[in-house]
Amino acid sequence: MGPGVALLDGASTIGIVGHVNPDGDALGSMIGLALAAREAGKSAVASFDDPFIVPEELSFLDSSVLVEASAFPRDLDVAVAVDTSARDRVGALAESMEDARSLLVLDHHISDGKWGDVVVVDPTASATTEIVYDVITDLGWPITPAVATALYVGIVTDTGRFQYSSTTPRTHRITAELLERGVDQAVIGQRLFEEAPFGYYELASRVLGRAILDRDHSFVWSHMTMDDLAASGLEYHESDALIDLVRLARDAQVACLLKVRGPGVVKGSLRSRGAVDVAAVARTFGGGGHHNASGFTSHDSIESIVEQVVAQLP
Repeated sequence: MGPGVALLDGASTIGIVGHVNPDGDALGSMIGLALAAREAGKSAVASFDDPFIVPEELSFLDSSVLVEASAFPRDLDVAVAVDTSARDRVGALAESMEDARSLLVLDHHISDGKWGDVVVVDPTASATTEIVYDVITDLGWPITPAVATALYVGIVTDTGRFQYSSTTPRTHRITAELLERGVDQAVIGQRLFEEAPFGYYELASRVLGRAILDRDHSFVWSHMTMDDLAASGLEYHESDALIDLVRLARDAQVACLLKVRGPGVVKGSLRSRGAVDVAAVARTFGGGGHHNASGFTSHDSIESIVEQVVAQLP
C-alpha cells in the first residue's frame, strides 16, 4: 500500500479539490474519488474555487458531493488536490486544505513536489482519473456506475476521445473496466462532444474569422474578446472547446488561442502536433501542461504574447 493510499485508508474525513475552472479530468477526479469514499463509509466532499459552475456538458455527473468553496471544511483528516500540484491553481481553497492533518496531491502533470505532504504524480497517465482509479482499486472501495462515469469522463476528455499520444494500452484496459461498471458511453459522447448552445455558432465564427496562419513558423492563432462572448450570449467557461477548432488547420504544427478573461488578463491555450513542446512555451509565461497541450495566463497585450510565442518556435 503506497503512502497516498494509506493516508486515505486511515482517514475518516476527506476533502477533494480540483483546480479553478475544472475540466472533465479535474471534475471527474474529484467527484469520482469523493463518491467512492462515501461508498466506503467515509465522510467526503469535493470543491473548487469560484466561479463555482459545473459546465452544462458535465451536468450529468453526480454533483451530490460538491460544496462551494465557502463550505469546504478546514478540520479534515486528509485534503486531496487532484489534477494539479500547484498551490495557486486551487485558489482560495489552499489555506483550508493546509489546515487538514495531511495534504495529498494526485496529478499527471510534471510537478516540482513542493506542495503536499504526499505527492503522487504519474506523467505517463493519460489523465488524473487513471491515478484515481488506481487509488480506489488499491483501497478496495466500490466503483458504482456514478463513480465509473466520473472517471470515464476524465479519461475520454483528456485523451481527446482516445486520439492523443497520451493514450496507452493501459488506458483502454481501465476504460474497459469502467464500461463494465455501468458507463453509458453513448450518452456521455453526445453530451460532451455533440451538443452546444446556438450562440456557440456566433462565437466560433468570430474567433475563426480572425484566425491568422503564420506559414513561416507553421503557426496558427486567434483570439477571443469579451465582446465576442457578449454577442454570443455565452459565459466564459462555454468557450473552452474553441482551441479544438483553431488547431484543425493542417498547415500548422502549433496552434494558439488567446482569450481575454477580463481587463488586462489573457488566458492562452497552446496545442502541438508533436514537433514542438508547447509545455515549455507555456512555462515561459508561468503556465504549464503537457508536450502537446498547455496553457498559461498573461497580463501582456495580444500582440506581445504572439510575438513571445513565435520567438520560441522553430
